[in-house]
Amino acid sequence: MASALVEEGHVRLNRAKVTKPAHPVKPNDVLTIAIHDHIRVLRVVDVGIRRGSFAQACQLYEDLSSPPSRDEKDRA
Repeated sequence: MASALVEEGHVRLNRAKVTKPAHPVKPNDVLTIAIHDHIRVLRVVDVGIRRGSFAQACQLYEDLSSPPSRDEKDRA
């Protein structure tokens, strides 16, 4: 899914469009991702050394997105 979002132009890194799925990130980088009708904004806190669990991955970023509006909640 992530590579498809990049290929379709839905991912930005520090406001610049990402053109390759394997683009490296570093701490304090900000990813902006358009998923359906919602925009996610994530700040990289740390990079993982190896692939880990979902819980471990969640500790590597901070979600800066606004909470979904009432209309967005109603559509979900």
